[in-house]
Order: sequence, then C-alpha cells, then structure tokens
Amino acid sequence: MTLISPAVRLLAALLGALTLVACSSSTKPKPAPLEDIKPQIAGRQVWSQRVGELGASLRPLATAEALVVAATNGQVAAFAADNGRELWRGDAGERLSAGVGSDGRHSAVVTITNELVVLDAGKPLWKARLATRVVTPPLVAGERVFVLGIDRSVQAFDALDGRKLWVQQRAGDPLTLLQPGVLMAWKDTLVAGQGARMAGFDPLRGTLRWEAVVASPRGGNELERLADLVGPASRVGDTLCARGFQAAVGCVNASRGTAIWSKPVGGLAGVAADEQYVFGADANDRVQAWKIGNGELAWSSERFLHRGLSAPLVTGRTVVFGDDAGYLHFLDRETGGSLLRLPTDGGAIQAAPVRAGTTLLVVTRGGGVFAFRPE
Repeated sequence: MTLISPAVRLLAALLGALTLVACSSSTKPKPAPLEDIKPQIAGRQVWSQRVGELGASLRPLATAEALVVAATNGQVAAFAADNGRELWRGDAGERLSAGVGSDGRHSAVVTITNELVVLDAGKPLWKARLATRVVTPPLVAGERVFVLGIDRSVQAFDALDGRKLWVQQRAGDPLTLLQPGVLMAWKDTLVAGQGARMAGFDPLRGTLRWEAVVASPRGGNELERLADLVGPASRVGDTLCARGFQAAVGCVNASRGTAIWSKPVGGLAGVAADEQYVFGADANDRVQAWKIGNGELAWSSERFLHRGLSAPLVTGRTVVFGDDAGYLHFLDRETGGSLLRLPTDGGAIQAAPVRAGTTLLVVTRGGGVFAFRPE
C-alpha cells in the first residue's frame, strides 16, 4: 500500500480551492470586451426555472426528453426539455460533491460525506457508503451505477438494490485532481479516465479491456505534472476525444483501444467534437478547433480571452460556449466567427451546455436553468 505524505494530501485537498482563489484574484487578467455582433442565426429563450446554488462540479444532464439538475444543497430535479415543466424533485439529504447521472428513471448523486444516493423518479431508493471522495457525476446505464473516485478507482453497483458488483482499483500518483473526470459508455464498454489514460472496462465484470495514453505529464513537480483527463469527453463513432488537465488534447480509437493523436495544449475544461473537428478553450480562453482525424489545428480565436469559458457543445453548424458573465456564445464551427449571443441571469455558466431534442439547456452558478431554441 502506497503511503501518501500529509503534505501531498493537503496539496491535493487545496487544489480546487487554489483554482477558486486564482479566479477571484485582483491580478486576474481583464476579460476581453465583447464585440458588437449582428446575429447570423436566430435563437430565443423558451423557458427558465430555478434550483439551488450549483457548485462548479455539478454538471447538469440531458436525457432524451428532460434535463436533470442537482444543486449543492442536495436537491435533485428533472424538467421537461420542451416546456420546462417540473417532472419531479427529490432530496439526497445533504450537500453534494458530484453532479447527477441518470438513465431517465434512476438518478445518482454523491454527497460530501462520500455517500452514493440513488433516486427513482425523485424518491430515494438506496444509499451506499464509498471509501473515496467523488467529484465526477456517476454514470447510470444498463441497470448499473458506475462511480469514478478521485483516487481513480472505478466501482459498479446494481441500480435496483445497491449491491456492489465490482471495483477496479488502480495504483495512482500521489496527487489527484478535484475536477470532474471522464466516465462514459461506448457500445458495450465502460470508459473511464484514470490519470492521463483513457481505459475501457467490461461493465459486467470490471475487467480491463484496453487503455490508451491521451496526455503526457510535463513539469518539474507533482502539481505541474498533473494531467488527469477532465470531462466532458466527446464520442463520435469509434473516436473518443478528451483533454488532459493542463497538458494535452487527444483522441482514441475505442474499437482498437489505441491513441490516434495527442497535441500539447494547456487547458482546464473538457472538449466537444463532431465528424470533422474537436473544439475546446485553453487556459486563457483561446478557442481552438482541431481536425478530428489527425489533430491538425483548423482555426483559433482570441475573441473571448479571460472570459471564463465553459466546455463547449457542438450543435448543427455551431459550437456553443458559456462564460462567467452568463452569456451563451454561438460560434461558426468552420471559422470560429460569432453567430449569436444570448444572455441568462448574469451568473457564471460553469458547465458545458447540453441538448435534449431541439432544446439547448444551460445552468448558472446561482441555480438558474435556461432553455433556448436556436432556429
């Protein structure tokens, strides 16, 4: 068993706080002013709702017809994507450390006391104590609940009764990241980020099928070498693309379990992709697009420097980012040019926009839920 020094444990615990301090510092660079734009596409807000305050790690989830949101205070709610009608609301019983995963019926969250809570249409169904802290939203699929811990362990539970089915523990580096990682499904494979690697597991037995390196840690100390994969990742056919924290952006062929390409690009938030490009913003909010086949840079834009961009969403001809001032920016996916800008309530949009059907949904730090319909 690897012993971790108290100093390293403290550094890991402080990592998230240090990020927040940096964001609020008076030395933070001044955000780039927003340019006047003439809308090139139409879009309008179709409804709004409110939940409790949302922490940076509490990403919303869109199912086929609904948006499911978990608030810091433990409230979990589902809204109909087309009109905002509240479908159900539940309570995990205490504050949350990880956002919500859902298959449309069962929804799972993790509390600050490391308890996995599963709800059935808003009603608590079962709870399970975890041995590690969790900041990545659980994945609910195939009547199973999958959990990724900050120690890079992966666990599976029966969604109906909470039985632990398996656990896959990986010996990791002493420093880990307090930021949502990668946990997703690809065909019949569970895909998880474990450090700078993307790993594919048999979801029934937990056995490792493949792993591929996305980022190569760099730097002279443990903090600088931290390169854990951060979510959201993106899936396009057999290609899975993700960002390694502050280190790289890369893509993996999931059918072969091998890396396709990796480019050294500093950045903190996840990426989105379509059949042609991978999109993301670096640590200074420089927006970039890379060709999905080989990682070659397609375009780069400095219009939004230091505006605190979220991870993106690709929809139609646009790639969409939220920012710290609550604006939603629709960019031309081919050029990076601004096509449309829509406001929310002025609170930071920390998580990537999500889509349910023809409706695009975002949540703000203060708990605002906003639905838009681009036209």
